[in-house]
Amino acid sequence: MTEELLETPPVPGPFFRFADEAAWLDAARTAGFITTVTDDDGNESEQLQAYTHNHAIDVVGVITEGGEWDEDGNEIEAPTTLDGFHINYLGDLPTGWEAFEVTPENPYRVFA
Repeated sequence: MTEELLETPPVPGPFFRFADEAAWLDAARTAGFITTVTDDDGNESEQLQAYTHNHAIDVVGVITEGGEWDEDGNEIEAPTTLDGFHINYLGDLPTGWEAFEVTPENPYRVFA
């Protein structure tokens, strides 16, 4: 058995940036990734179906960079908040999601 070497490593992603969490939740509902569940007391809540045999969703959320804190955890310099609400996704691309795809030079988080 011989090993095949990849000439280039696989590219991580795809990565998506929605305007905010509400826009992400709307897109996830439209794609059918959010279901309503009922607990034993009859209370309903929404639940993200993040990992199935057809897709995997990694909700990164809001990304910040930088910032400085002292040894007691007090903020010295505030971090910078990047625009948008970020999602990593594997699977067939839901309709309309191509408009939200981004290609970061240095991804904050990737599927391993």
